[in-house]
Amino acid sequence: MQTWSSAQVPVVPGRGPELRLYDTADRQVRPVAAGAKASMYVCGITPYDATHLGHAATYLAFDLVYRQWLDLGHDVHYVQNVTDVDDPLLARAERDGIDWRVLGDREVALFREDMAALRVLPPREYVGATEAIAEVVELVEKMLASGAAYVLDGDHPDVYYRADATPQFGYESGYDRETMLRLSEERGGDPHRPGKSDELDALLWRAARPGEPSWPSPFGAGRPGWHVECAAIALSRIGTGPDIQGGGADLIFPHHEFTAAHAECVRVERRFARHYVHAGMIGWDGHKMSKSRGNLVLVSKLREQGVEPSAIRLGLLSGHYRADRFWSPQVLDDANARLHRWRSAAALPAGPDATDVIARLRQYLADDLNTPKALAALDGWAADALQYGGHDTAAPKLVATAIDALLGVDL
Repeated sequence: MQTWSSAQVPVVPGRGPELRLYDTADRQVRPVAAGAKASMYVCGITPYDATHLGHAATYLAFDLVYRQWLDLGHDVHYVQNVTDVDDPLLARAERDGIDWRVLGDREVALFREDMAALRVLPPREYVGATEAIAEVVELVEKMLASGAAYVLDGDHPDVYYRADATPQFGYESGYDRETMLRLSEERGGDPHRPGKSDELDALLWRAARPGEPSWPSPFGAGRPGWHVECAAIALSRIGTGPDIQGGGADLIFPHHEFTAAHAECVRVERRFARHYVHAGMIGWDGHKMSKSRGNLVLVSKLREQGVEPSAIRLGLLSGHYRADRFWSPQVLDDANARLHRWRSAAALPAGPDATDVIARLRQYLADDLNTPKALAALDGWAADALQYGGHDTAAPKLVATAIDALLGVDL
């Protein structure tokens, strides 16, 4: 699948501390132990509607990870999927009287435009579920052969994964069984389906139904379940366990828990990813922003209204990536004001020395992407520059370069 164009990332002199991130499975902030090649798998969109600010906040968080790794000299192998065949997409296509492929292609194209406008660095590999059918089939075959999966008896011989196929199942989320069952039902699972060995067992392969797209397989025509597509794409593209598996906090369970379990049961490994990283939810008008609720603030609509993408970026970065937070007109006004101040300071012929503020910018971002502190440090430098000036003629350009490279904001 075609990715989007990449913004140029300038090089900033010097080097910051190694990145530390909160790990969902370990419940603590700890070092991200990436080697010369750093790998990251982030779950992409199901393209049945336009990109909203909740999506944007998630991909901005992992864009910051990407940028910190580049600043540290890592070769970054970033993979992202697109769930381009799934129940929500098919239902929306049927509702709107449009071919599901056409709908998916249209929304993926808009997503790419939004990401490019926001200067989100593209993944090295951008893979649709429909492009990974062979890998999914191979993975399901392995799970059936090992006993980690079974075929459900009945008119629709769907394939299910046994939740107890790995003894460590549940370590990523840390949820109890009652919470898992509730979230499974809320987030696309079918815990009450008759015939399953366990209510928690997850769908791997949905047997063909009339009017639905399907692909051939040794266990019957059908299409992938949600979680297995990510496991198959991550294993086939990255090869070994990624340094980071990431996405929004609403993916912790069931999606990321089962994605990890699918990979672990065939690789006979205790842990799929070295770090599990999740971004908080963005709310609007008192509720989490979601397609089902319809309270969406769309990136494309903000752009159509003339809102500058750099201001959208700064508005989302004003809160910590792990925090659930609300978007509002005030957040956008504050972001626009900040952008104007920074640009005014960066346009000065000279300013205060840049060494300390760039060091603090790197330090705060390395500490679990602490953007509120990073932005405050830059606010302080800009305020001093605008009020007192300075004697360092290289400082304004150097600070602007660091803001571009590390925060992705173009001054």
